Amino acid sequence: MFFGQKLKFLREEHGYLQRQIASLLDIDTPMYSRIERSERFAKEEHIPILAKYYNIDEKELRQLWLADKVYDVIAGESSANDVLSIVSESIVEYGKEKTNS
Repeated sequence: MFFGQKLKFLREEHGYLQRQIASLLDIDTPMYSRIERSERFAKEEHIPILAKYYNIDEKELRQLWLADKVYDVIAGESSANDVLSIVSESIVEYGKEKTNS
């Protein structure tokens, strides 16, 4: 479940209207609607606001937000899995370098 889907699920689970959440984030309702439909990205600063409002783990929400961004960049690429493997390996190597510093 990506960021927009998660937001829609949480909003409906709590019985909120899109306009209520849009107001919380200080954006207009059509913009919030596009975020839920994954047509636009939420701002990074919205993540802690939403996590606190819904009383959920901010880390989980941030991971979904980042996953959306990565997906948007590589989704149509025929080598998307290979690209993700390279990135994953690089992240592991980066982590090793950081611990050895």
